[in-house]
Amino acid sequence: MIYAYHSPSHAKTLSVECMPAYPLSEVALELKGLRRAFATPALPTSDGISDCSPAPITGRSSSGLSIAAGAACRGFPAGGPVDIAARVIAPWLAERLGQSFVVDNQPGESGNGATRSAGYTLLMCGPVNTINSTLFEGLDFNLERDIAPVASLWRVPLVIEVHPSVPVRTIPSLIDYAKANPGKLGVGFAGHGTPQHVGIELFKMLAGVDFTLVPYLGSTPSLADLMAGDIDATFDPMPSSIAHIKSGKLVPLAVTTPTRSEALPDVPAAAGFVAGYEAGSWFGIAAPKETSTNVIEKLNMEVNAAFGNASIRARLSALGASVLPGSPTQFRRFIKEETEKYAGVIRSAKITAK
Repeated sequence: MIYAYHSPSHAKTLSVECMPAYPLSEVALELKGLRRAFATPALPTSDGISDCSPAPITGRSSSGLSIAAGAACRGFPAGGPVDIAARVIAPWLAERLGQSFVVDNQPGESGNGATRSAGYTLLMCGPVNTINSTLFEGLDFNLERDIAPVASLWRVPLVIEVHPSVPVRTIPSLIDYAKANPGKLGVGFAGHGTPQHVGIELFKMLAGVDFTLVPYLGSTPSLADLMAGDIDATFDPMPSSIAHIKSGKLVPLAVTTPTRSEALPDVPAAAGFVAGYEAGSWFGIAAPKETSTNVIEKLNMEVNAAFGNASIRARLSALGASVLPGSPTQFRRFIKEETEKYAGVIRSAKITAK
């Protein structure tokens, strides 16, 4: 395994200003108290969603995503797939709950720093959180024990894509080139423990190839270097890559779902060339474990209502996303299954955090 360099991942929060547009319900009043205890100042940004600078509370940053106040930690920088997920759901929750949702960065440890902050925030979670449970030894928290699942959001494929100068246009030609030139292809990905990282390692193992792996702070800088020709390829979630693919700046070789994606119907599935290969990403919202059932059920109801909105469904379809409606109990079971699945992949592929 070859790594060119290492950069830590970033995490973000999506928080809510306590400015109710209607009389607060009993549930909202409960969260209003939480907001007063863990306030976070917000500064407006050009996209209309504020960027927050967390105020330290007993040495830890804080904020929260809820009815009267809240936050959803996002694992990576602006423009990446987790950022996009937060910005799709934020306006909907703001409208439904009468609150102003804002965005905040929380750097650290492939998303582990943000997960710790979930003691005071809601977590915009994904595979990285379930992967880290196995990938990082000696974590000072237990994901399944220390969060309260709220709602699953949607699932997206990764796209295996190359810079136009790379002399491959199909998965078979990628494999042939990599075998003829071991370690020559520089493949970028959004940090250790991400679904991109695991997806690349699994591809290497099943296809019998070697790449030079190049970790980044997130999809945004990885894609910037790919388009500049500084690296050769990425395995990147479709939401952050699709615009660059459609503009011709990147060449897609395959999607990592078992079948083609409606968003890129001309791009084949990698599984058609590499038997048993499947990878991807998903997003969901979790709360601090102490959050009341009333609050969790209210948030879950509003998230699931979003899936019936034509505008949101159209945007998700354009991003190649498939919705994951369900209850908090179903999301908890999903997290457990994902943790077990990735544990098996990590151990069999002998993936490490360094």
